[in-house]
Amino acid sequence: EDEERMEALMRKKVFICSPFRGDMEGNARKAAAYCRRAVEEGYLPIAPHLLFPQFLNEGIEEERRLGIAMGLELLDGCDEVWVFGEATEGMAAEIAYAAEQGKEIIFKETEAV
Repeated sequence: EDEERMEALMRKKVFICSPFRGDMEGNARKAAAYCRRAVEEGYLPIAPHLLFPQFLNEGIEEERRLGIAMGLELLDGCDEVWVFGEATEGMAAEIAYAAEQGKEIIFKETEAV
């Protein structure tokens, strides 16, 4: 058990940056697959767009902005940002913020998921 706990403490955190707006259901499914891929590669995925829509309304601009702002706070604690797919407006903001913070940004292939 202690070994498992130490392994978890050493896992790199990756921010999953992928489309959400538009086909929200399909995009959420893809984001979950990207998270699964990260776990299988030994990382701890952080995907705010899978969490915040559970209690924030994407259709209300103020709530959407709040979700993006909170997502950037989570991004601060990540080691890397993995980008999947073509960047949307929200993703572009996350990528720009990550670059400002000096985070490693990795553009991933989406076909394998």
